[in-house]
Amino acid sequence: MSPPLLKLGAVLSTMAMISNWMSQTLPSLVGLNTTRLSTPDTLTQISPKEGWQVYSSAQDPDGRCICTVVAPEQNLCSRDAKSRQLRQLLEKVQNMSQSIEVLNLRTQRDFQYVLKMETQMKGLKAKFRQIEDDRKTLMTKHFQELKEKMDELQPLIPVLEQYKTDAKLITQFKEEIRNLSAVLTGIQEEIGAYDYEELHQRVLSLETRLRDCMKKLTCGKLMKITGPITVKTSGTRFGAWMTDPLASEKNNRVWYMDSYTNNKIVREYKSIADFVSGAESRTYNLPFKWAGTNHVVYNGSLYFNKYQSNIIIKYSFDMGRVLAQRSLEYAGFHNVYPYTWGGFSDIDLMADEIGLWAVYATNQNAGNIVISQLNQDTLEVMKSWNTGYPKRSAGESFMICGTLYVTNSHLTGAKVYYSYSTKTSTYEYTDIPFHNQYFHISMLDYNARDRALYAWNNGHQVLFNVTLFHIIKTEDDT
Repeated sequence: MSPPLLKLGAVLSTMAMISNWMSQTLPSLVGLNTTRLSTPDTLTQISPKEGWQVYSSAQDPDGRCICTVVAPEQNLCSRDAKSRQLRQLLEKVQNMSQSIEVLNLRTQRDFQYVLKMETQMKGLKAKFRQIEDDRKTLMTKHFQELKEKMDELQPLIPVLEQYKTDAKLITQFKEEIRNLSAVLTGIQEEIGAYDYEELHQRVLSLETRLRDCMKKLTCGKLMKITGPITVKTSGTRFGAWMTDPLASEKNNRVWYMDSYTNNKIVREYKSIADFVSGAESRTYNLPFKWAGTNHVVYNGSLYFNKYQSNIIIKYSFDMGRVLAQRSLEYAGFHNVYPYTWGGFSDIDLMADEIGLWAVYATNQNAGNIVISQLNQDTLEVMKSWNTGYPKRSAGESFMICGTLYVTNSHLTGAKVYYSYSTKTSTYEYTDIPFHNQYFHISMLDYNARDRALYAWNNGHQVLFNVTLFHIIKTEDDT
């Protein structure tokens, strides 16, 4: 039993003893030889002339002692010893009543304290149970995140294994990944068996070394698309979001353009984290409305198609004004040659490791896709390639290392179906599937810095990882 409960029991026991004492002792103190008690069923009539009589002694519902005494008729002139004795007894009874009242107040206070402590103990017990449950959930989540990161790194291994250069380094990477994967599998079976921080640092170190190795890679050929990773859910079914592939590693600004028409507002966020939380850093009001969702940010400027025209606009975010604009000769616009989903997607602007590109269709090329490399300053067409793939049959397209990759649909079941190399002026049909998680893609662009595809998937902003077949540059290469 806890100390407050022992204290409460002692108080109640003391009150019972006082009550018993008063019922037995009070008559003798006043000089009476007999005690007349009454019960709720029978009441004894006592004459006031017979002297002091104890009528009853009991406890009320709150545990307080109650004594009922019948006093005799008093003679105001009497000064005998019995009168003095009665006065003394009256004083003692009054003192005792005050003591009992104080004791009752303390008892009530202690009782309330016990109730409060009981509530707090129950709450504390519930909190400990919640903390234990949360700890297990949090640890499971952390290790699952690490497992997913390892799964993202796994596709790099079969690509790197094809390189004869640095074979020893690649083997070492593979062994480390296999060891870490085994550790993660063991941890999933018994949470807490391995230090999370140490494991996290090993994964980060491995990721850094792999990225350093990737910096040695030249342009590659698309082999696989994985994902998507859903970054945020916002906006309408159609829109665009992007980062600058030429920005420094510390500059991770995100730009957000909702809808494919009738809008001029571009929202800027300082980082992906701010974008997810909705913390805007700046808003730009463009001088013209845009058409479609196929815009691109390149070297600090936004390139977009002016609404109801084939004019390309270059807008500087830093200067807050248009730096250049030029008509894309013969290019169809305003849903003449859009992608399969429509949305004024006639002119698609994109960037890759080589530079700035425009993908569109013309009557002169029978509505088939035309690829043009643009001067990023003047927007002048530097060179063009005519393909044989109908623009209206393409779901979306993107450039990687000077090769255009075209999807066959914007709906479920879409895959990269066709590619055209501007380096060799040749094409081939491909079969590279990817998961269209939200069933409708209205924007798909490659970012060379992140080596990822940015997509707007039915009101969801998502990222796809890409696996490229590279050739490693060695010190002997010129």
